[in-house]
Amino acid sequence: MQTKLTLRLEDELIEQAKIYAKQSGKSVSQLVADYFLQLKKPQLGDKAQLPPITQQLSGLLKNVHIENEHTDYKAYLENKYL
Repeated sequence: MQTKLTLRLEDELIEQAKIYAKQSGKSVSQLVADYFLQLKKPQLGDKAQLPPITQQLSGLLKNVHIENEHTDYKAYLENKYL
C-alpha cells in the first residue's frame, strides 16, 4: 500500500531534487523512497550491525601489508593467470 507524504523543504532544494530526478530517470518520490531504503541497510564501519564473526575479524589485517609479503605467490599467480 502506498501512502502520500508531505515534505516541507526549501524551494531551491526541491528544484535541485527535480533536476537530479529527471537526469536519473526517476521521480522525486522514487528518490525519497530509495533514500529511505538505504536507511535500513547497515553502514560500512557500523560494527554493531555486522554479524558476530565479521565483528571478530574486523581489523585483523589492519597493519599487514599484503603487497609486500608473499611476493613469490603473487608472482606465481601473475605468471599463471596473466
